[in-house]
Amino acid sequence: MGIASAISMSESIRFFPSEDSRIYVAGHRGLVGSAIVRSLGRSGCTSILTRHRDVLDLEDGARVDEFFRSERPTHVFLAAAKVGGILANSSFPADFIRANVAIQLNVIDAARRHGVRRLIFLGSSCIYPKFAEQPIREEALLGGPLEPTNEAYAIAKIAGIKQCQSYNKQYGTEFVCLMPTNLYGPFDNFDLATSHVLPALIRKFHEAKLASSPSVTIWGSGTPRREFLHVDDLADACVHMAFHPNAMDNDLYNIGCGDDIAIADLAAMVARVVGWRGELVFDRSKPDGTPRKLLDVSKVARMGWSARIPLEQGIQSTYHWYLNNQLGSEA
Repeated sequence: MGIASAISMSESIRFFPSEDSRIYVAGHRGLVGSAIVRSLGRSGCTSILTRHRDVLDLEDGARVDEFFRSERPTHVFLAAAKVGGILANSSFPADFIRANVAIQLNVIDAARRHGVRRLIFLGSSCIYPKFAEQPIREEALLGGPLEPTNEAYAIAKIAGIKQCQSYNKQYGTEFVCLMPTNLYGPFDNFDLATSHVLPALIRKFHEAKLASSPSVTIWGSGTPRREFLHVDDLADACVHMAFHPNAMDNDLYNIGCGDDIAIADLAAMVARVVGWRGELVFDRSKPDGTPRKLLDVSKVARMGWSARIPLEQGIQSTYHWYLNNQLGSEA
């Protein structure tokens, strides 16, 4: 069965929490975690556990263990992570590998010891080899060298995958690893020093529009192709897989929309949405990163999930959120 057929047959299928579910969302204030909380709310879930990092430091194993012992969550979404774009990953690799490995080790182990029914571990498409065959299948993992600019983050996430798979094998746990493509949406990071490409473009073009700038400089050649997924689509996939009775048919799933776009075309689309008209200047002295990252999403399609939000529509809603929520914090 092809991807299109699998999606067509299962568009109306969605799986939701049961009445006795106690659901812990780690990282609930971030891009992904906040979207998962919204998705759970739409599904009617009333027992959602959250803790701010000031109250529960996930790098502190003892505090994590005490939280699981006292709250007894039945399901866990591990969306807490230290994330950033090319500049941040290149500049602070030690921070990225230390923080992410610590968070994963503590939460996944506590979930196992305290009887969590199912855990959803969130990774990233950057786990795959830089020159993996396109579209990238889950079996490509560890099949070649990683992209150097985010190697430390990727290795941390690979460690999390292997921890989940090892626990499933040794302890019979149901820890499912979801590897989303490039994400965007409400509560994204719009800091130009640490953000990913799409929110950075939104901010750059908005500021260029206000300043009537004739041109905007974009890192790299503009030729790399990237796949983009609205975070609300990812959140729905997370909830769907957390309660799907057959999710353990595999323990690693790609999550994407199945289509990609050149960075130059993405920049033109964002400029159009923002309403800035000027010249795009591509700085070829800056790194391009991986030439292409398109995920094969056939496995999750067979589980009955597919993305629903078109890219330009998603950019429009994200820009609207940026205008109404982000500008004051950047003044």
